[in-house]
Amino acid sequence: MAALTATNQWYVVHVLSGQENKVRDSLERRIKTDEMGDLIYKVLIPTERVSEIKRGKKTETTRKFFPGYLIVNMHLLDEQGKLVDRSWYFVRDTPGVIGFAGPKDRPVPMRESEVENLMGQMKEREDGQAKPKVSFEVGETVKVADGPFQNQSGVVEEIDPARGKLRVSVTIFGRTAPVELEYWQVERG
Repeated sequence: MAALTATNQWYVVHVLSGQENKVRDSLERRIKTDEMGDLIYKVLIPTERVSEIKRGKKTETTRKFFPGYLIVNMHLLDEQGKLVDRSWYFVRDTPGVIGFAGPKDRPVPMRESEVENLMGQMKEREDGQAKPKVSFEVGETVKVADGPFQNQSGVVEEIDPARGKLRVSVTIFGRTAPVELEYWQVERG
């Protein structure tokens, strides 16, 4: 990633919760129509794919890292550190925008390390498998939602996050047996 300069920095923009996509789409549309591409470069909603069981079916959804926030790459501060009014008001006057993160009239750009970390997380979660929506703990009681042990309760003995699997101890015919299951095959007990 190229080094960030005063003309190319990422800012966190607070928006109405649940309106992130609408605000992003509005900003992107207005950037084109108002020819603001020279000041506002990219608008992101950091997300990840998550999987869960709903009514016995495995579903994948998209979950926002930071509900109520957008990340915007833009030219907001000039070389002297003063606000660039044109880009400041353009974003501030977008319906659904509450403001920039930081003091009221002094937005703080994200540090380069924060940007690299966030982009790395987004790429990793985009390329990999969907992450389970819920995380489990050893000793937790769970209910098997899929497979031959469906509707049985068991206790989590081991967690393998790299493979997305759990070893759950279930009782079969009065005996306890360990069963390897995928995250999506169990629900919280």
